[in-house]
Amino acid sequence: MIKILFICHGNICRSPMAEFILKDMVRKRNISEKFYIESAATSTEEIWNGVGNPVYPPAKEILSQHGIDCSGKRARQINPEDYEAFDLLIAMDDNNLRNMARVWPKDTEHKIHKMLEYADEDGNVADPWYTGDFQKTWDDIYRGCVGLLQKLDSRMDH
Repeated sequence: MIKILFICHGNICRSPMAEFILKDMVRKRNISEKFYIESAATSTEEIWNGVGNPVYPPAKEILSQHGIDCSGKRARQINPEDYEAFDLLIAMDDNNLRNMARVWPKDTEHKIHKMLEYADEDGNVADPWYTGDFQKTWDDIYRGCVGLLQKLDSRMDH
C-alpha cells in the first residue's frame, strides 16, 4: 500500500482538494485498496479547541462540480510521526516545504516533494484562499495527481 499525505497551510483548500481528487482517480481505476490518502496542514489556523474546520466552501463546491464528495473532512496539523507513517509527503508550495522542514528537518528517505513536480513543473500550486481562482488550483492539482499516478504505476503490482 502506498501512503500519501498532501500538505498545505490550513488544510481547508489545496491539500484536501488533492486528497479527494486522487482518491477519486484511484477509485475510478479500481485501485483504491493500493492507496491510503490523507491531507494535513502546516499551521493550526484552521483548528479550534482541537477540532479542525471543514473544507472551505468554494473548494468543496469545485470538488462537487466534478462529482467528488469530501464531507466529513476536517483540518488537522502535520506531526513528527507522519514522516514514518507516510511514503510521500507532498507540499503545495515552497512555504509549505519550509514549514514542513521544522517538523521533519531531515528527509533521509526522500519522501518530501512538491505537487507540481509530478506535472514536470517547478512552480507552486497557487493558494485560492488568496487568488480566489479555485479553477486554476483544481487544474494544477489535477495535473499533479495525473503525473503522480503515472509515476506510481511503476511501483505498484498490477
